[in-house]
Amino acid sequence: MALHQAGTTSLSELLQYPAPALDQRQWPCPCGHHAQYQCLRTKPVLTVVGPAQVSRPYYLCLRCHQGQFPVDVELDIANTEVSPGVRRMMATVGGSAPFDHGREQMKILAGLEVATKAVERTAEAIGEDIARGEQVEIQRAMQLDLPMVVGEPIPIMYIQMDGTGVPVVKKERLGRKGKTDGQPAHTRELKLGCVFTQTGWDKDGFPIRDPDSTTYTGAIENAEEFGKRIYVEAWKRGWSRAENKVVIADGAEWIWNTTDQHFPGAIQIVDLYHSRQHLWELARRLYPNDPVKQKAWMKVHQKRLLDKGKIEQLVLALRAIVSPHLEVVEKLRTEADYFEKNTERMRYPKFRRQHLFVCSGVIEAGCKTVVGSRLKQSGMFWTVRGANSVIALRTCQLNGRFEDYWERRRAA
Repeated sequence: MALHQAGTTSLSELLQYPAPALDQRQWPCPCGHHAQYQCLRTKPVLTVVGPAQVSRPYYLCLRCHQGQFPVDVELDIANTEVSPGVRRMMATVGGSAPFDHGREQMKILAGLEVATKAVERTAEAIGEDIARGEQVEIQRAMQLDLPMVVGEPIPIMYIQMDGTGVPVVKKERLGRKGKTDGQPAHTRELKLGCVFTQTGWDKDGFPIRDPDSTTYTGAIENAEEFGKRIYVEAWKRGWSRAENKVVIADGAEWIWNTTDQHFPGAIQIVDLYHSRQHLWELARRLYPNDPVKQKAWMKVHQKRLLDKGKIEQLVLALRAIVSPHLEVVEKLRTEADYFEKNTERMRYPKFRRQHLFVCSGVIEAGCKTVVGSRLKQSGMFWTVRGANSVIALRTCQLNGRFEDYWERRRAA
């Protein structure tokens, strides 16, 4: 405590700016005229060593009556009483844990008393600023104004995409249908994508993901906007230098439409476990409450057909099944269409011979660690704006780009 007090006293002394010299008492005003020096004004600032006081010159434009504090802009404390260092702390804890937990961390680890609402507002404001920067990159990409990413060729680069529901406040789900017929929606889908690389495989031929190579991007937005987002992330990671390009996902139509539009020529793979899950759902429909027959049916249709990439035979087998139950007949037709549509995406033996991943475990884990652990805790309900701000902040941190963000702020 004594060290903090000494620090704030010393810092306050450093933050006492003198009145400008007589020949420096004008400051350019955005209206095109000049603001005139008026006086020195003081305001409190919470810094990483505790509360401090800053005294700085105040300028007023007599034409438009707009006041200015140039020192505030220089110190990055304009319109705030919190220093950049403390805002950075609040963004860090706010992106990692519930806002009130972040407040507690600030008190325990830094000895700083801040309000829960201050952590929330700061974290979301910085997340919004990061998101604005992402949108600038996306707009440039759509105008083909992309920076050239140089470097060594990348043997294999993967893209994975998925959607996960985020609980939102009532106004954000009005008029939206839920998953159950007749029930309103309780969530909004956050689309998440990840990019990672692979340079080798183990002695058994199974692929090995490059350590720390995974980066994420995501938002609550439509498929068209998300397609641009994941395209920019892949480009930044060196997609143009990848010798082998792979997209792995479940059978969601929006994902493959996005892939066809933004990643033409990439190898497309339907996650093996999702494929198996479709067969297990059929098995349970065909033989309800009979796990022995379910397993026997799966042994033929999964192990002998699906896992061996014999999708045409699997489709014929499904279409040949007869059932007296209309709902089962409809399910058989739907699933047969699903496998037929994704035939070339299910050549699992072929993909394994190329030492490729055939499962989307990375993005599924991302939906839990990147989104679920922060946005889907008990009692949480978000606005779309708030959720998108936090996910932008969180992915920036997880991608190792948080330092770059603050460097850009300092250079601006």
